Amino acid sequence: MAPPSPTKAPKKYIIVTGGVISGIGKGVIASSTGLLLRTMGLTVTAIKIDPYLNIDAGLMSPLDHGEVFVLDDGGEVDLDLGNYERFLDITLSRENNITTGKIYRDVIEKERKGDYLGKTVQVVPHITDAIQDWVERVAKIPVDDSGLEPDVCIVEMGGTVGDIESAPFIEAMRQFQFRVGSENFCLIHVSMVPIVGSVGEQKTKPTQASVRDLRGLGLTPDLIACRSGTPLERGVQEKISMFCHVPITSVLAVHDCPSVYHVPLLLHQQGLITTISKKLNLAPRETQASISLFSKWRQLCQRLERLHDTVKIVIVGKYTYLHDSYISVVKSLEHASLSCNRKLKLEWVEASDLEAEMQQTDALKYHDAWKSVCGANGILVPGGFGVRGTEGMVLAAKHARENKIPYLGICLGFQIAVIEFARNVVGLAGANSTELDKDTPHDVVIFMPEISKTHMGATMRLGSKETLFQPGSEGSTIRRLYDGKDSVHERHRHRYEVNPKYVDQLEQNGLKFVGRDENNERMIILERDIKDHPYFVAVQFHPEYKTKPLKPIPTFLGFILAASGLLPEYLDTLDPHTKRAKSNLGRYASFDGEAPAELVAAMSLNSEAKGEEKGVKMVLNANKK
Repeated sequence: MAPPSPTKAPKKYIIVTGGVISGIGKGVIASSTGLLLRTMGLTVTAIKIDPYLNIDAGLMSPLDHGEVFVLDDGGEVDLDLGNYERFLDITLSRENNITTGKIYRDVIEKERKGDYLGKTVQVVPHITDAIQDWVERVAKIPVDDSGLEPDVCIVEMGGTVGDIESAPFIEAMRQFQFRVGSENFCLIHVSMVPIVGSVGEQKTKPTQASVRDLRGLGLTPDLIACRSGTPLERGVQEKISMFCHVPITSVLAVHDCPSVYHVPLLLHQQGLITTISKKLNLAPRETQASISLFSKWRQLCQRLERLHDTVKIVIVGKYTYLHDSYISVVKSLEHASLSCNRKLKLEWVEASDLEAEMQQTDALKYHDAWKSVCGANGILVPGGFGVRGTEGMVLAAKHARENKIPYLGICLGFQIAVIEFARNVVGLAGANSTELDKDTPHDVVIFMPEISKTHMGATMRLGSKETLFQPGSEGSTIRRLYDGKDSVHERHRHRYEVNPKYVDQLEQNGLKFVGRDENNERMIILERDIKDHPYFVAVQFHPEYKTKPLKPIPTFLGFILAASGLLPEYLDTLDPHTKRAKSNLGRYASFDGEAPAELVAAMSLNSEAKGEEKGVKMVLNANKK
């Protein structure tokens, strides 16, 4: 008789809910928890639940909901999935974002097909069952290069406990804890501890009320992450522990940190992983890679704390009033700057403030905007839709080209660079995009032929697409930054493209399209020769969607290097014929061979909570050596 096949351990689920206010930092807590689980050698996936009725985030204004994050499969999702991908170094799909619209659509489609056999379709059990089935199904999908089914699934509940639209999802999770078993279900509740009065007293009542509401709905938190502007006082922790019915070791003080990258270290120091491991019976599987990950993350935070040299980048955009509209762009700039040992000094310029009309209506705004642009070490024009502010973007691109200031254009910024060059170098007066001017005499940017003009949702060129570097581009700066590859896969989100009939004119005048699509029809990457400009690069795709804290994206890395005056030095180290050792710029040191024994001991995540702080200090000392 054949021996029984080994059974896989039950899936572990960590649910993250929020109370008191929205935007409290659930996404960062969820991402940080996942990162710490990865340092245990576990594989982790993540799901974001958004209780709005939209099918996806594709048609939401960036000023209303923040950035629309695009995944490899073309899914347009909530920006928190960007946090998950960046922190966990994973690749998610549109299925990892659940919305009320998706759930109701699926249930109604089943009802129309007769799948419910004539039963009355109700929120309970049909909607709640659909939510649970979705979570269980997606939690099994591999999300990293290992191809393994994830050990742990982190589910972030959007909105705030008590919201009407969140009720079906809260009820679904109440039922879910019994479906999977309490030993496989852990709940982290993120709440707020406001500071009131001139003496700065920390108030616990909002957290008490929030947990009371959660418990009244049938869910009991295993950990409470308390957000506050300052470190939580011991007496406040004890009070929350007593009135919210959790051990004091499960009350985590998540005060404001120098950056979001410090949050995993803060949580680790307070024994988050120890508590979760006991609750879920998690066994660590530390490997060379997992230990090295923790070391590199500490280096990242140490660099941030010790940087002195600055690099000033100006973002000339359309949605600058809400910085979350460009959160992935900002993160990409941060990651590249940290890898170059530079402190990022970011300034925001609303593109319309650069236009001549603004000089007439608000001269102060106009001069302040141009003062920022003229003082920039680098100018970045990000993506966007619509005509507003585009002439200001053209002026910014012109200033960068003429004054040899490093320029990076993304999506719309790519099209802006083409428009500016066509007008002011090629001499095509009035050149424009048909999106911005339907009657332009020179339509250098046109609507893509296969894109629907009647439906807007999910009808753009979306998701990961291949870009082929062209023959003769071997010496191209951007290709060298991509390690000389023949092609790259990056994520797209656009409806317009460069008109092929103008390509020859543009290239003859010095604007080189070094990257094109797989059919050699669409222009994807352009640049000026480094002899003519220190860094003038624009891309039709969105490289910012694939940045990672420890793996800066080449387009942004080159941009920051150029803005810091370091690009020639860096490119020299990439030359296989040079005998120069590789620079530390853009890289994080790792362990060669076996990790030091004292570091392995420090990273043992089975240690008691009281040993966590000591472990972090040992890691610091090991890194210094």
